[in-house]
Amino acid sequence: MKNVYQNILDAVSKSEELLAVLIDPDKMHLNKVPNFIEKINASIATHIFVGGSDVEEKTTDSLVKEIKKHSQLPIVLFPGNVSQITNHADAILFLSLISGRNPDYLIGKHVQAVSKLKDSNLEVISTGYLLIENGKQTAVQRVTETKPMQTKNIQVIVDTAKAGELLGMKLIYLEAGSGALYPVSEEIISNVKAAIKLPLIVGGGIKSIKQMAQAYEAGADMVVIGTAFEEDEAFFEELQN
Repeated sequence: MKNVYQNILDAVSKSEELLAVLIDPDKMHLNKVPNFIEKINASIATHIFVGGSDVEEKTTDSLVKEIKKHSQLPIVLFPGNVSQITNHADAILFLSLISGRNPDYLIGKHVQAVSKLKDSNLEVISTGYLLIENGKQTAVQRVTETKPMQTKNIQVIVDTAKAGELLGMKLIYLEAGSGALYPVSEEIISNVKAAIKLPLIVGGGIKSIKQMAQAYEAGADMVVIGTAFEEDEAFFEELQN
């Protein structure tokens, strides 16, 4: 699978709603992959994201290779660390945590990743990543040692997303975090979307068809769902093609 980013741009230009299923390598056993991917293939999902905040070395590589056996959907790495980079995926979101001020997650981890990426076939997609408060501490907050952006400061969130665009990012990702108590608000999504010309990804805390629809209506081009599927695979039945 090539040209993942261009395919996203093409879908956005046609107002097509994109849906990524996020699989955490630390939570998905290889023997469960065939059945899980079969359900993804039968759903309206357009992408498979793979990544987590705490993942052991080589776990991601094994998982991606197994997923590849069962799906033709583009597999995009959503790495929490350099150890999660594998050449068996199709693309990688080169995430810069622009909502935080920890230099490791603004540029430090990226420098470490270069040696792995220079001889890789992965399509590298620069992504401005904004962590938004959701009512509880998330793994992202704990691992990166950064504070989420306050929902009441919408203009600061908008300006941060715009700064990411001006810095040359290709995507903007609004993240409430895995297991979030509530998703990124429609008001935040719509205001950010109005300010940028980039595809907008929204994830974290989306646990129903209604919440998905609200995110799309507010301006999300791609919605990412992970925990909802982990906790209730029957959710797939509501997302049949």
